[in-house]
Parts: sequence; C-alpha cells; structure tokens
Amino acid sequence: MPRPPHWLVYSGGVALILALALGRQEHANAPEAPPPMPGEAQTPLAASSPFAAKVAPLKPKLETVSGTAFSAAGSGVWLTARHVIDGCRQPAIVVAAGRGVAAKAQGFADDVAVLTTVGGSPALPINDVSPLHRGERGFLPGFPQGGPGEAASQLLGPQTLRKRERDTPPEATMAWAEVGRTDGLTGSLAGLSGAPVLDSSGQVVGVTLAEAPRRGRIYTSTPDAMRRALLAAGIKLAPVGAASAVSVENYGRVADGLRRDLSVAQVVCLAT
Repeated sequence: MPRPPHWLVYSGGVALILALALGRQEHANAPEAPPPMPGEAQTPLAASSPFAAKVAPLKPKLETVSGTAFSAAGSGVWLTARHVIDGCRQPAIVVAAGRGVAAKAQGFADDVAVLTTVGGSPALPINDVSPLHRGERGFLPGFPQGGPGEAASQLLGPQTLRKRERDTPPEATMAWAEVGRTDGLTGSLAGLSGAPVLDSSGQVVGVTLAEAPRRGRIYTSTPDAMRRALLAAGIKLAPVGAASAVSVENYGRVADGLRRDLSVAQVVCLAT
C-alpha cells in the first residue's frame, strides 16, 4: 500500500494534540441568574427585615453602581474594596430596587474597606487564618456590570500589584485564573470589585480587587488584609462558622441565594 505523505502525517498529529488540549480546558460557566418575580422590584421589604425601619428611597439619583459588598456580621458590618468608595461622600448598600441604607466607612487596610450600616444581613463566615494553596478554587458572587453574576477561578499564587499613583507602595494580592462565569456575561467584570472570594467550603478568603481581562486573571486581597481592615475598624468577629460547600456545579445557585438573602449586595455612591 502507498505510504501517506509526511505532511499529512504531521498535520494529523498536530490536529490530534490540539484537539486533546482544547478538550482539557475547563469551562465552568454558571447559568444566568433568575429574573425577578413579577412586581418584586416594587415590593417593599417585609416588616421582619432587619432593614425595614431604616430603608429609604435612594434619592437624589444614584451615580453609576460602584461595586459589591458582603456582610461580615449580622449587626451591619460589611467588607468591600476600598477603591469602590474612594471619593464617595455617602455610600449606600442597596437592599431593594431603588432603595437602600446609608453606610459609613469605618476602617481600611490596603484596598479593603469596612462599612457599617444600621441593621444587617446574614453574615458570611470569614477565614482570615488558614493559608491558601495553589490550585484551589475560588468563587466570586456579586454584581458585575451592575447586574447579578459570578465568576469561578483557580488560585495561581501571591502577586504584588503596583499602583498607578506615585509614592504609593505596591500591594500584596492573590492572583487567580478565571475558569468560568455566568452564561451570557461577556467583557469586563467591572462591578465585581468588593465581592467575596469563597473557597470550596463556602468561607470567605479574600475580597475581589481587580482584573486583567487579557490575561484572564482576577486579583483579590490576602486573607490578612481583611483581618487588618476589621481590626482598624475596631471590629472583632466571632470564630469561623460552618458554611455550605461550593463547587463548579453549584456556585451559580449559591450566588443567587447569597444575593437573595442580602449577604452579598450592591454598593452605590449617592449623588450629593
């Protein structure tokens, strides 16, 4: 039998290797968040809500939605990214469509900020002690591009970020490779800044700070930065509690539940 030409053999080998490589890439996308129930946007909070007596219409009109925050204590302690509220005279936590509660900046460490409100939401368990390991999962529920969404990532390791401002020391962060996001969410993850980074046990191990879209990377705070920010605000949290496991199969549903419970909420800056 005639032998096939060398170029055909080599081309077939390259095609096989490429197919295997592409087949092993991870695509851990989550389904889109469910739409609000009819009339839900205009429904006032129930009387049992811890915010019920403190909620007010967000007036004057809001500026662009700034980012995401998450509850660190049910008494009204929140963590977010510092740059989300920089230059903001009156930040607010959105608790319903067009309604929110005023927040006050209490403490900072690197690019992590502590906010407080009158009344709070169910807190996420924070783990600022256990070390992180390369390859572990991180799940980021929040409000990218001003709407509900989330991302999944895998830890690459620590990385120092240099800031644009002069005379500003570089910041220690954790770099993660994005491996999935909400279906239909394309482009920038802007608005996810301040979101919690959940490990596979459901505990918070960092605060989302920045992204490098071309490199497919997400940068978050170190666990220690969360601890120092809370310490600067004079807040001591209870020991880490139990949490629900999070995986690439369920992180979309977990994120929907956290937003519904207002454990993860939008941060906005009120125009004054």
